[in-house]
Amino acid sequence: MLYLLYGPDEYQRSQALLRMRAAIPADVADLNITHLDGRKLKLDALAAACEAFPFLADMRLVIVSDALKQTKAGKEREDLRAYLDRVPATCDLVFVENDEVDRRSILFTHLKKVGRILEFTPLQGAELTRWVYEQAQGLEVVIEPAATQRLIEFVGGESRAIITELGKLASYVGRGGKIRVAEVELLVADGQEQNLFSFIDDLSARRLGAALRGVRMLLEDGQAPTYILFMLARQIRILLGVRELAARRMRADEIATELGQRPFVVKKALEQVRSFDAPTLDRLHDRLLELDLSTKTGRIQADVALELFVSEACR
Repeated sequence: MLYLLYGPDEYQRSQALLRMRAAIPADVADLNITHLDGRKLKLDALAAACEAFPFLADMRLVIVSDALKQTKAGKEREDLRAYLDRVPATCDLVFVENDEVDRRSILFTHLKKVGRILEFTPLQGAELTRWVYEQAQGLEVVIEPAATQRLIEFVGGESRAIITELGKLASYVGRGGKIRVAEVELLVADGQEQNLFSFIDDLSARRLGAALRGVRMLLEDGQAPTYILFMLARQIRILLGVRELAARRMRADEIATELGQRPFVVKKALEQVRSFDAPTLDRLHDRLLELDLSTKTGRIQADVALELFVSEACR
């Protein structure tokens, strides 16, 4: 059987591959599983791996990484496509692509016709929520619905990151324990908040190129431009509050309590606020309010407003 595993969800993709490997008896797995690097794939090496007879097993498994992207167009791809029709029935040939796949290529279209294509995209909505709950069950802990949502807010839909954080949370609460919002907020870093902090750092240093890349990273996190504008205004309000309270010689923990923010947020704001004087922060906040009104009244697109703000702030 021919397979193609691809898509941006690396964890789900690797789990599917592990299930395929588990179908080979463990005591003879080393003799019946072959890995080939698609970046330097030779057709004779592929044929030798696929056509070797299984040893004390029903099937062989041949795994080829990144061949679709790396195989040169023309004769090289044509020869590989032709060989796919000759792969023996005693071999499962699995192509695994870590990068984006060209769905127009002759290899993709042929695999779609004669094999099985599995695309792994990040889970969303109720499906993601259910998956997190099931993973927690597998770790012998319970995660409250509100904690699940907070975890997703912090980490996003990237499965590998969720699994890592769930493992940390499960170790903290212990077998049979319950993961609540408090544990998530204590142990899990807010990835989107981290990206926002980095973005503010670049703005404060007037690094236009890096700040624009920061905008793209926030957008890639799935945030709408209008939401990023809102979060920017919120962060600048925090900086204004931190500057005022620090001037009163309040400690970081006291500032956090006064502003209702987590200590880490205040600690980071204390570092960032050194790069802005109060008039600059006031000006940036007022400008964000103007741009927000302009987007809501249709005078400017939100993504254009966001880039305009970055360009002005970095002057």
